[in-house]
Amino acid sequence: MVASHFIKARVTLETKALFRTLAEQQQVTESVLLKRMVDLAVRNIDQSDTQVLKSRHRPLRGSRLCVRLHPDDQLLLRERAAARQMAAATYVSVLVRSHLRTLAPLPKAELMALKRSVAELGVLGRNVNQLVRLAHQGAGSAGWSQRELLLTLQVCEAMRDHIKDLVKANTHSWRIGHENVPP
Repeated sequence: MVASHFIKARVTLETKALFRTLAEQQQVTESVLLKRMVDLAVRNIDQSDTQVLKSRHRPLRGSRLCVRLHPDDQLLLRERAAARQMAAATYVSVLVRSHLRTLAPLPKAELMALKRSVAELGVLGRNVNQLVRLAHQGAGSAGWSQRELLLTLQVCEAMRDHIKDLVKANTHSWRIGHENVPP
C-alpha cells in the first residue's frame, strides 16, 4: 500500500528536541519514528473502537470536544466552576448545554438550597393554615396575636420572594457569570 497521506502535529520546541533525541537513539529519522508510533497506536485499537472511528455519525453521548483557552479564561473558568461546586469540564458542559437549549440548570448545591427553602415555606404555610382554621372555628388564634400572624405571613412572603430571586439569579448567572449576580 502506498503511503501518501500526512499526519501533522504542532509541538513545543522542547518536545521536538526530545523527539529528535529519541529518534537518534534508535538510529532512525523523526518521520520513521513517528510512523512507527502511529502504526503501533492503530494496531492497538479495539475492534469496537474501529467501528466508532469509521462511522461518520458517532454517538453524541460522552463525546469529547477539546477547546483551547487563554490562561486568564482558564482561571475564570476554574473560579466559576468552584463557585458552583462543579468540575471545570462539567461546568463547561452544563454551560454550553444551557446556552444551546436555553436552559437554566440548577447545580446540586443550589437545588438543595431551593428544596430546603420550599420545605421551610411548606412548614410555615401549614402552621398558618392551622391557625386560620382555629380562628374560623372561634377558638381564637391559639395564643397568637394579630401581629404574630402578620409577621408569619410576612416571613412566608419573604421566603417566596427569596425563592423567586434565587431562581432569577440562577438564570441570570448562567448567562453572565456568578460574580456579576446582584446580591
